[in-house]
Amino acid sequence: MVDRRLIENFDWWILLVFFAIILVGLVALYSALYQQIQASATNNLFIRQVAWLLMGLVCFVGFLMIDYQKLKHFSLWSYLAVVLLLLLVPVVGTEVNGAKRWLSLAGVRFQPSEFMKLIIVLHLANYFSSHEIKTYPRLKEFVVPVLLTAIPVLLILLEPDLGTALMVLIAAMTLIYFIGIRLKFVLILLIVTLPMIWPVWNYALKPYQKERILILLSPERDPLGAGYHIRQSKIAIGSGKLWGKGFLNGTQTKLRFLPEKHTDFIFSVLAEEWGFLGCGLLLSLFAALVYLAFRVARRSKDRFGALLVIGMTGLILWQMVINIGMVLGMMPVVGIPLPFVSYGGSSLLTLCIAIGLIENVSMRRYVFHSR
Repeated sequence: MVDRRLIENFDWWILLVFFAIILVGLVALYSALYQQIQASATNNLFIRQVAWLLMGLVCFVGFLMIDYQKLKHFSLWSYLAVVLLLLLVPVVGTEVNGAKRWLSLAGVRFQPSEFMKLIIVLHLANYFSSHEIKTYPRLKEFVVPVLLTAIPVLLILLEPDLGTALMVLIAAMTLIYFIGIRLKFVLILLIVTLPMIWPVWNYALKPYQKERILILLSPERDPLGAGYHIRQSKIAIGSGKLWGKGFLNGTQTKLRFLPEKHTDFIFSVLAEEWGFLGCGLLLSLFAALVYLAFRVARRSKDRFGALLVIGMTGLILWQMVINIGMVLGMMPVVGIPLPFVSYGGSSLLTLCIAIGLIENVSMRRYVFHSR
């Protein structure tokens, strides 16, 4: 028998906003893929995205059923399992466009790095709540979180996948910020990190990654090459004006001037067709989702639940901020999708799980846990 309090504490507003963002995403994706949908019935990426969405909703419901406190027992094993998958990627992974980021299982291709974004939040939330760690921990208590974060970040960088590695790092930093870190520790981190910029630039970054950063600093550097994406994205966004050109009427999209229109630059498609008002609606929905999720964290009765929600919300928030910063030319293009909107099965699946975990904590906030 289902505990009635689970239903009473379910946050229906989060579900409503979540579905609204999904709907906006499907409309934008259909428009971005319209020509491909009309030309091919066998390789329909839109249908694939819908299939991934259905799988995501199944996972969403599944993670509602499990008491989030029980996930503590699986956090370490989950972390080790995904690290193992990341180690397998360079050996048996599928290469696409010069990068090995995918594994194939029963004909389904997925990115282990996407799941690490969830696992790092789960495991660090467990670490900070299971140990006798108070607010503003001592420096030595950050050693384990740093090592736990550094291992997957380095493995993901080797694929190479700068965007996902950045998100794993940001997810960890978000939790560390909320648990509390002293200013002197931040200064120590800067002192240690700054000398690493030169070797990272010269030996770690790929030539195309360097070029993306240089294009950000000087957009006119290569307008027909590396700077083409940003240039066409800005044209698409600006041409939408207030009302937009209308559904399926975006010229930058339909004439194929806009690259990666169904993945990294899906926001540009939305801006061109629905204008400033359409973009404002989507941003308002994201803002509402973040606000409602942080309200769940504030109401949580235990540290693990609060940190779990903060970490999952941070994943959604920072992905949204970085993606929109990319298409506006304010950040380098690092391949981070727009949450729930961009095409990508692994990303959509993990984000649906993140929403399920946020609702999970909301449903069980009446249960008191000492830590």
